[in-house]
Amino acid sequence: MKAAHFDYHAPRTLVEALDLLSTLENARVLAGGQSLMPMLNLRLGGFDHLIDLGHVAELSVIEKVSGAYKIGAMVRQREIEKFEGFEKNVPLLYQAIRYVGHQQTRNRGTIGGSICHLDPSAELPLVALTMDARLEVASTRGMRQIEFKDFFSSLLSSVLSPDEILTRIYMPVSHESDCCVFLEFSRRPADFAIASVAVVLRLDEQEKIQHLKIGIGGLGPSAVRLYEFEQKFKGQFWSETMLSELQSHIKTLPGEGDLDNTPEYRNTLAQVLVKRALTKAFQMNKNPLHG
Repeated sequence: MKAAHFDYHAPRTLVEALDLLSTLENARVLAGGQSLMPMLNLRLGGFDHLIDLGHVAELSVIEKVSGAYKIGAMVRQREIEKFEGFEKNVPLLYQAIRYVGHQQTRNRGTIGGSICHLDPSAELPLVALTMDARLEVASTRGMRQIEFKDFFSSLLSSVLSPDEILTRIYMPVSHESDCCVFLEFSRRPADFAIASVAVVLRLDEQEKIQHLKIGIGGLGPSAVRLYEFEQKFKGQFWSETMLSELQSHIKTLPGEGDLDNTPEYRNTLAQVLVKRALTKAFQMNKNPLHG
């Protein structure tokens, strides 16, 4: 099966793209196309106009700004994988990007496309949530910024208005003492994750928890953050009791299953991955030269 007919547009500037999006009826923006094109070929969606952002050079730039990296929405996932500086400064992103599909799909897939698609099992939305990323979106009415935690609206849907385009992602630079761990479980390498976990842990000089972030993907329609426990454990010594309390809480989280993976199975995987990720992060804090 092939996609239904549509008119193709290839703007060269963001202004041109925004003008097209605001004036054309039933238009859709194309980023990397790794999710959109298969959906079109299966006739799971349709529109009259396709606006390809691949020629908008200003959306394919990575810049380091105060306390963050400003990543253009059209930056390819392979560029993120190879970008010098992410391994040290944004290690969670550096680790996660290698789980995203295959190298061939990363050559085409974009960070903005993945974030806007908001697949509940996708790695990049989970990283953005865990890292407290900030998004810049634009329309002919101007620009606005959205905290990523406020970006999700429903399954595979965001709060973007029909005339808005995601332009840049502000990914905070990690503290030099942060130990970051990203883990996921899939049937085979490069398959969609069944469950995934992102953790950031920092201990103070007394080995008490100074900073903690925990994100989980694959349980429901979107990734989740365990904000309550991040605050509750702050200032405490790390212990097995904390792990047990976390796992007990994860058991209560609502989940969704599919033909291959029940909600209970995904939940159990999430519990295991959280324990592994936090244990590894704690070990990295204890032995920074060997983390």
